[in-house]
Amino acid sequence: MTPLPLEKLEARRPDYLLLASTIALLVLGTLMVYSASFVVAHNEFNDDAYFLIRQLLWIAAGLVGMLIAVRIDYRWWRSLSLPIMFICILMLVLVLIPGIGASSYGAVRWIKLGPVQIQPSEIAKLAMTLYLADWLARRGPIVGQFLKGLLPFAIIVGVVALLVAVQPDLGTTAIIIGVSACVFFVGGANLLHIAVLGLAGAAAGSALLAHLSGYQLDRVRAFLDPWSDIQGFGWHTAQGLIALGSGGVFGSGLGNGFQKFYWVPNAHTDAIYAIIGEELGFVGCMGVLFLFVVLAWRGFLIAWRGPDAFARLFATGLTCMLTLQTLVNIAVVTNSLPYTGVTLPLVSFGGSSTVISLIAIGLLLNISRQPAAAAEVEPEPDEDPEPPAPSDSRGKAVPRARVSAAERQRHAPVQVAPIRSRGLRRVH
Repeated sequence: MTPLPLEKLEARRPDYLLLASTIALLVLGTLMVYSASFVVAHNEFNDDAYFLIRQLLWIAAGLVGMLIAVRIDYRWWRSLSLPIMFICILMLVLVLIPGIGASSYGAVRWIKLGPVQIQPSEIAKLAMTLYLADWLARRGPIVGQFLKGLLPFAIIVGVVALLVAVQPDLGTTAIIIGVSACVFFVGGANLLHIAVLGLAGAAAGSALLAHLSGYQLDRVRAFLDPWSDIQGFGWHTAQGLIALGSGGVFGSGLGNGFQKFYWVPNAHTDAIYAIIGEELGFVGCMGVLFLFVVLAWRGFLIAWRGPDAFARLFATGLTCMLTLQTLVNIAVVTNSLPYTGVTLPLVSFGGSSTVISLIAIGLLLNISRQPAAAAEVEPEPDEDPEPPAPSDSRGKAVPRARVSAAERQRHAPVQVAPIRSRGLRRVH
């Protein structure tokens, strides 16, 4: 059996269900961004469509990135995994330097380039997924070893997670660690090592909780009981829950919600799912969840059908990145997790998040176009095999000129079928 190179196999059609769910989320997100932001946009920028126009520009930039990712073979990005990782780490360091990093709500997470703000932690999620997929695919079976698998993996993830955590951005830190652990597991990690990582993560989380102070401690208190201080630290969580509950089954109607009138902070970014619940109701919330379930299903199916180990690991990481961010955002709005500033992919207002999410979708679509696996081709049997080469007296093969099958057929003697004589007896 001879493997046929992937380049010679016919490309498949991209995953249209993944593309359809992405477009549906973008359309719904654009409508909800305008509905949730026009009050703030009118009062603070004197332009109802201030955030809508910027979101459309970010979506356009993201769609360009998605088309580029669809057109360029995913294996090309593998060759750039290390440079991209170095650039990402450099950006995470630069954002911490005073004068370069831009601050908002007490966190320094952005690099301002003129009118544009870039969030390196969003780029870090994609860069880490790409690098780990390449690194684990090259390691192969030795991933299960401690010194050659777990230890370097923990160092790589620990450096990036630490740079994101000190911004501080604990939500994105948790997503990076979660996505890395999923890719590590799929890459063939030892289950005992996974358990060790889980215990280490629990210990680090406990130590972090013990040293929380200020607004971070208030977020934990709001998670435990937001109604104990609804005018203080519980305001954000309580107002989000009120928005979700007041929508009922079908909601108050698109644009008719009241919680966006400065009741729910960041209504068009982190808390947009609460506004969806108020204006579109339980049905709207379930519809959004359904679209994300379709996205996750198609993403993991693409990973399952990946043509090689790198494709399978990369598609798994990209799908986990989008899925975990979705789960964290919805869990925060429903008070299933303490509050953290994580946007809802493809729905919330946010430049870096929207562009990175669309590029991730483009990469998944590119992998979905590849043949499922390298085809095995049976070599055609030689219809007229050559007789063995003659040998001399010493047993050495005597070289001879190669003769084509047609030429040998022309000079072959004609075989005549033996004639059976009937009714004749042998005469002695």
